[in-house]
Amino acid sequence: MGEQSEFSESGGSGGASAWQVAEVPGASEQPSCGHLDEARAVAPADGRGCEECLRIGSRWVHLRQCLVCGHVGCCDSSPKQHADAHAHAVSGHDLARSAEPGEDWAWCYADQLFLLPSGS
Repeated sequence: MGEQSEFSESGGSGGASAWQVAEVPGASEQPSCGHLDEARAVAPADGRGCEECLRIGSRWVHLRQCLVCGHVGCCDSSPKQHADAHAHAVSGHDLARSAEPGEDWAWCYADQLFLLPSGS
């Protein structure tokens, strides 16, 4: 299975889970993420929306939540891509999870890796 962090997350699937790199089918060597230890216990997103888009009156497609500080930003399909901007502007904030209902996955912006809760 993929590399795991010691982070316990509340939200997403509703239970505690540690993030791991999703396995890449057919890869001779599975990738690893050097940023899993950045993840912290953050309160679930409040569902209001992208913090910056709300402030400037813009729109978003999907929401992502920083797994370090809880910042909620819009996804890469959104016009402003605030989640990506946050990950690149703030050192050590490389991990974000989907803040969409029913989705339980995360992304490492630095390593460009898809993450799943352990046991997935």
